[in-house]
Order: sequence, then structure tokens, then C-alpha cells
Amino acid sequence: MADMKQIALDIGLASVASFSNFFTGSNEAALKHLEMWAKARLHAPVPTYIWGEPGSGKTHLLKAASEALHAQGARVGWMDASSLEPPEFNESWSAVVMDECHLYNTAQQQAAFSWFVNALSTADDGQARWVLCAGDLPPSDLALREDLRTRLGWGHVFELHALSELERRSVLRAEADARGVFLSDDAMDFMLRRFSRDLSSLMQLLDKLDSYALQTQRAVTIPLIKAMLESE
Repeated sequence: MADMKQIALDIGLASVASFSNFFTGSNEAALKHLEMWAKARLHAPVPTYIWGEPGSGKTHLLKAASEALHAQGARVGWMDASSLEPPEFNESWSAVVMDECHLYNTAQQQAAFSWFVNALSTADDGQARWVLCAGDLPPSDLALREDLRTRLGWGHVFELHALSELERRSVLRAEADARGVFLSDDAMDFMLRRFSRDLSSLMQLLDKLDSYALQTQRAVTIPLIKAMLESE
């Protein structure tokens, strides 16, 4: 069987990101800031940049903010490192959201700078648009063109902290209990030791295990986890 160390499963079961299903931990200030702006988007906002290690929840919060805006009928421009041909800035956007800024190539940096400048220009309704960005590093440490790097640090900057081992265990236990799944300490240890520890991946793994356990009429154990992987 393939090496399972820190595997991030792509099993297509992730729920829509929202503020309500973000596991806050010590990141309450960032969460409340984004929630507050999303509810008052017509008030010309200050740009926001969030950073933290992989798995700390940056992309989740950016997607949650985008979903909150979409629910209000707003249009949002989105760019991440997979956007190989970023579109031109669109005047109909109410916000621009840029993820994985630390990975941007030259073309993406050029587009990001254009989006940033245009978003902060006064629109026809007299309001600037929100700029929400994220990366693995603080703005000062980003290996980007200087004019973009300095702009990313202009406004509110929040560092996100990944959940502690105890917090991850608590969340896993609560989510398993909510599904009626008995998750032994050994099985949880195995999951935390062998798979990606970000909560999005762990929740997807738990969903997959729950489904496989029901299908096979077996309890969630280490042998079941291994059997599930072998059946993929």
C-alpha cells in the first residue's frame, strides 16, 4: 500500500465553506472582522490580508466571505495560484478575493496589482470595493513585486493559527459523535498521524469513513481505514 504519511484526500465531500462551519480556535478576531464586513459591504472597506501556515483555514474564510457576498446578490472576483489566465478587473464586482498570494507568478502578480488598484478606486455608486487576500506569509515576507507586496500590507492584517492537537481531537470527537460514529482513540491517533491535519481534510476523511463503515457494516477502526484506502 502506498505511503500514507500526511495524505490529503481529494474525495469530493467538502461542504460549502461558511463562517458558521469554521472551527475558530484562537482566530476569533479574524472571523468576526470578516463577518462584520460581509454584512456591511456597502461601507467602503479597508483591504484585509490574512496569513498563516497551510491548514490554518485561510481558504475556508475567503470562500466563506465570497459565499456570504453571493448570498446578498453581489459579484466577486476570485483569483488563486491555479488561475493561469486571470481575467481583467470587472467593474460589476463588489469585491476581489485573492488566495495563495505567496505563489503568484509574474502574470498573476500583474493582475493582482490591477485588481487591487481598480477595486480601491471609487465606483459609480461612490464606494470602493473590498480587497480580501491571503497567503502563507506576512506581507513583508512575500516574494512579490514591491508595489503589490506593500499594498497587501496596507490595511487590516490577521495571522491565522492552526488548531492545536487537543482542539483537533475535540472537533473530531464531536463530529464523530454527531454522526453516531464511535471513533476509538487508536483510530483517531492513526488519522492524525497519517493524514493531513487540516480540519477540512479530516472532516472529509470522517465523512468517507462513515460512509464506508455503513457500507461494510463495520466499526471505524485502523483496519477499516486501511481497507478503505486499499479499495480506492
